[in-house]
Amino acid sequence: MSVSRNDKMKLQQILSYVRRAVDEYNMIEEGDKIAIGISGGKDSLTLLYALNSLKRFYPKKFDIHAITVDLGFGNLDLLPVQRICDELGVPYTVIKTDIAQIVFDERKESNPCSLCAKMRKGALNYKIKELGINKVAYAHHKDDVTDTMMMSMIYEGRFHTFNPVTYLNRMDVTIIRPLIYINEADIKGFIRRYDIPVVKSPCPADKHTKREYVKQLVNDINKEAPGVRNRMFTAVKNSNLEGWIPGNVFAPPLNLPKEE
Repeated sequence: MSVSRNDKMKLQQILSYVRRAVDEYNMIEEGDKIAIGISGGKDSLTLLYALNSLKRFYPKKFDIHAITVDLGFGNLDLLPVQRICDELGVPYTVIKTDIAQIVFDERKESNPCSLCAKMRKGALNYKIKELGINKVAYAHHKDDVTDTMMMSMIYEGRFHTFNPVTYLNRMDVTIIRPLIYINEADIKGFIRRYDIPVVKSPCPADKHTKREYVKQLVNDINKEAPGVRNRMFTAVKNSNLEGWIPGNVFAPPLNLPKEE
């Protein structure tokens, strides 16, 4: 991958946002072993490049391991991801599952995303414990923060979104989200500049979910009133939601927001 001067500046911009999130929410501690959930999409690949670059100079030493949960659709080409991991020197593990068959063929779920997510997380958590990994990095970006908040308000009647750091007490695993300060548009620009091959999701429900509906709704509002997304994110930051107050020293797991 050839990198021009402008590309270097773009990588530094991505890294600056990631470093800010990691520092403000104490996402990484000395000796952490961090799994990066890789779907093959633009977000997870950006996270892979960012954390791999960060580990070279971050004062707290940590290791990363890329992991993909293969849902079993049979047409997922992960060779581009394998090549990227080989180029970066990052270990890569693919977890083979039959989740697609269970969700779509056997259960015939009308709302497949919820069950699929639970089974996918279960497969991932089982593997990372087997590998001795203590943290998982998810590629949720700034737009995801606001979209999740809107989904919660529309469908649940409450002001809520996911946390930058979440402790899973049943698995004794911590989830971190280092991309929370990065706009989706910046991620798209990063992928284009580096010409990074993106793996298309084979899921038939992709782009046909409540999340996609809310995402388009917020995008439309943002077009009518530019800056709405940023103001929504500011509302989350200023809301004193548990887990969203920056500057707290990383505490023992029992003091972190819990997610069953």
